[in-house]
Amino acid sequence: MAGSSKDTGSERAWHGSLRTLFAVVMVALLLAVSGMLIALDYYRARNAAIEAAEIHMNGFEDRLISRMQALSGDTSAVVNLIVSIANSFLAPPSERIGDKVTILRAALSRSPQIDGVYAGYPDGSFFHAVNLSSTDWRKALNPPAFATMAVRILERGAGEPRARVIFYDGAGKQLSERSIATWSYDPRQRPWYRAAVGGTGPIATGPYTMATTRSLGMTISQAHKGNPEIVVGADVVLDRVTRFIASERLTPSAVAFVVDPDKKLLMHSDPALMRAIAASKDERDFDTANLHDPLLAAIRANPPVLDKMSTFDVDGRRWVVMGTEVDSAILFAGHIAVIAAPVDELMAPARAGLYQGLILSAGIVLLSVLGALLLAHLITKSLHQLTDSANRLQDLDFSTPIEVPTRVNEIATLGSAMNKARDAIFTFGLYVPKELVRKGMESGEFSGRNARRQEVTAIFTDIYDFTTISEQHSPEEVVSMLSEYFDVLNETVNEHGGTIIQFLGDSIFAMWNAPAPDPNHAENACRGALAMRARLDIFNAKQRRSGRPEFRTRFGIHTGPAVVGSVGANDRLQYTAMGDSINVASRLEGMNKSYSTWILASSAVVAQCRDKILFRPLGQAHAKGRSSTLELFEVIGVNEVADLPPQQGAATPATRS
Repeated sequence: MAGSSKDTGSERAWHGSLRTLFAVVMVALLLAVSGMLIALDYYRARNAAIEAAEIHMNGFEDRLISRMQALSGDTSAVVNLIVSIANSFLAPPSERIGDKVTILRAALSRSPQIDGVYAGYPDGSFFHAVNLSSTDWRKALNPPAFATMAVRILERGAGEPRARVIFYDGAGKQLSERSIATWSYDPRQRPWYRAAVGGTGPIATGPYTMATTRSLGMTISQAHKGNPEIVVGADVVLDRVTRFIASERLTPSAVAFVVDPDKKLLMHSDPALMRAIAASKDERDFDTANLHDPLLAAIRANPPVLDKMSTFDVDGRRWVVMGTEVDSAILFAGHIAVIAAPVDELMAPARAGLYQGLILSAGIVLLSVLGALLLAHLITKSLHQLTDSANRLQDLDFSTPIEVPTRVNEIATLGSAMNKARDAIFTFGLYVPKELVRKGMESGEFSGRNARRQEVTAIFTDIYDFTTISEQHSPEEVVSMLSEYFDVLNETVNEHGGTIIQFLGDSIFAMWNAPAPDPNHAENACRGALAMRARLDIFNAKQRRSGRPEFRTRFGIHTGPAVVGSVGANDRLQYTAMGDSINVASRLEGMNKSYSTWILASSAVVAQCRDKILFRPLGQAHAKGRSSTLELFEVIGVNEVADLPPQQGAATPATRS
């Protein structure tokens, strides 16, 4: 009966688990089917919106680039025509004015996008024809009512510069002439002249703010083939392109802009940003960082792949971005036209359909979700407790027992198994130091049988006359005293960044710089040895008061290369270090007896920390089993002066005799 009752209880718990699992599965299936239907409809609408946006973006990019290419091509053609033939521009500005006016009037009438055409001369003279259809120029020059073109002439000769402006009507007839009192303009100092003079091809400069009209524009200039020191240029005002990019918007918040090869902003669909650019008086001051636009800053920091749609997250809003490089255009060579639209506006229709589907499905799944959440809470609460317990085991924390109250049989079984594992690991931890395991796991040293060559600092200790102490006391007393003694050494080594690798009878083998790296391993080892000796003085005082023997301990310290790693059989490994450097540290400990010292160190240790630790040189000696001599030093203390801040004490040698 007892066995049957036990079986019934087990079956009841199993059935309860099955009911919980069934409820979760049914709700999950319901949610999955509803979610799949809603998601399918949403993604279908989303993909349609994305495809439509991509088509619109491609079309806009093509139209914009075509306009920019046409603008550049027409302007460069006018300049190239003027510089390619022997014409009146080879004469000084005041000569053959009629011929110059005829050429430039025809150029301005056929290319309305050109703001002005001009020529700069090597003596600083200047000939400039402007299209008076621009309201900016009419405001600047105040021409006669019927004037359609103005010619500004600046002559520099032996005397004072002479400047004047001549106005012409649509038929090329001169209407009036006016002197310009002060005009300090010098074409030789302008970027368009300096970039093209002496060259053979057209050069684009800008963008910059025009000197007279303050409009934003660019220039195509080219040296005259008849005299390369005469440069002909044409200004293009960018307002036509900016009006176009502002007029076509994919969504209410969509933006379009053009950046130069250095990712500096040239044009933008936002009138406020365009005004900020045009108001700048510095020709190079078009950095998007100065315009405080986070979208521009994000795109500039991580430029999109050209001719492909990319996404950017800016201030919690996702944007779809496409950029296309302007090619085959002198004026905008290497520039990138970019259009960006917020995803939330593109997805508005798809989102509306999604909301409808969610509302319809919410009533159906609400009760199921609430039930599933309740069951999931009961289960996950227990799982979280088990996870916390597992994390404590990983951190080698055995102080808290694993107690997980639950009615789910599987979780209860898992909790019991983890308690058994906790007890086993705790027992194992008594034989393998927790700090060694923790440092080895952190450094990756414990990954099977492997070893590597590494510089370490090793310490060996030994209790003076321990054999006599063992003979005079019972084994139980010796073990008790040694345990307390090893506690002192272990705590001190850990506090100074070292690791006890092995307990060897009444001795320890401690190491620095492995398994955890320590750039000051020699110094920390010396400090650790001095601290152990100081704490052992307190320990021995307690021993004397209780009538027990003192554990007078000698230390040997050496720094050098060693083979460090895990060695042993397949089913049992030991982390250790081997090599001559380890043997030298052991031999140094034994040589304390010959020099009546307590802490001996080698010259390798001194070389690494002579400015931090005080040493007393003892000369050279042969260590047992070695043919070469060792230079010995007694470790006598910490260099307190070296530990002071620089303003409190000057540096002094750490080694003294």
